[in-house]
Amino acid sequence: MKLAVLGATGAVGRTILKVLEERNVPVDELVPLASARSAGQSVCFRGREWEVREPTPEAFAGCDIALFSAGSERSRQWAPVAADAGAVVIDNSSAWRNDPDVPLVVPEVNAAAVAQRAKNIIANPNCATIQLVMVLEAIRRKVRLRRVIATTFQSVSGAGEAGIAALRGERNGERVESPFVAPIDGNVIPWIGPRSADGWNEEEQKIRAETRRILSLPELPVAATCVRVPVEVGHSISATIELSRSISRDDARAALASMPGVFVCDEASDPLPRDVAGRDVVCVGHLRVDPDLENALHVWIVADNLRKGAATNAVQIAEAVLDA
Repeated sequence: MKLAVLGATGAVGRTILKVLEERNVPVDELVPLASARSAGQSVCFRGREWEVREPTPEAFAGCDIALFSAGSERSRQWAPVAADAGAVVIDNSSAWRNDPDVPLVVPEVNAAAVAQRAKNIIANPNCATIQLVMVLEAIRRKVRLRRVIATTFQSVSGAGEAGIAALRGERNGERVESPFVAPIDGNVIPWIGPRSADGWNEEEQKIRAETRRILSLPELPVAATCVRVPVEVGHSISATIELSRSISRDDARAALASMPGVFVCDEASDPLPRDVAGRDVVCVGHLRVDPDLENALHVWIVADNLRKGAATNAVQIAEAVLDA
């Protein structure tokens, strides 16, 4: 199989290459692509150095799959080109997530949707959305969802290499160009993405829209507060899930434990970003039944945003395409 990776030198791109190796995806020829400033560099894949090129229409010729992680602007420019060349494009940006002709996929939840790709493009969801819907789907298989309220605590790597560099630079007392609206070291910032006139940040709107779409619940009330925190890797979510009826804590734990890709921590050990980094599972803990609203659950959810929140989910989508 010939496979292209656009954004191959970025944080997610490099993680994609690592995950492809780990999961032994049958790649015979790699086409690493990136911006002009990275062209001419090389990336290591399966013990071989592969030269990075700028994207061109010719670069996608003969590619079976193209994994994109280079931002919305480049995706809008190059995804149709790659798709027209015959590649199935799996895009990690927000460019195509609301397009009704582009499936939005978390394989453990809606893998069958990969077949409905009218434009030959499949969208990878927002990193925080992925770990949230994994938990919601597990509970939804037992009890109907009524409402979801989530507060996210998102690591700086969600803003790419620039986010990591900003945190490290601030900690070293350096003057750095930051992608954040305020200093991040020793701080938390409730502002991810542009803020609309009604007060909602773009990231919060993404979680609402994408959760509804992936679960095929277009009327589900979903509200999120998204916060950037000074953690390098690993997003955490505190979620309140209102249900159509009550469910016991033991039954909720059992439902979560039976969900592929979800790991339920033991009672005395809650998942933490530093422990989840480098893993592909969505870890859950601190599960509680609300003491006043018997139909509500509270749960703590943690996942590596570079892996399951981006690279691994994209590679899993590629595997689903190959298996279809």
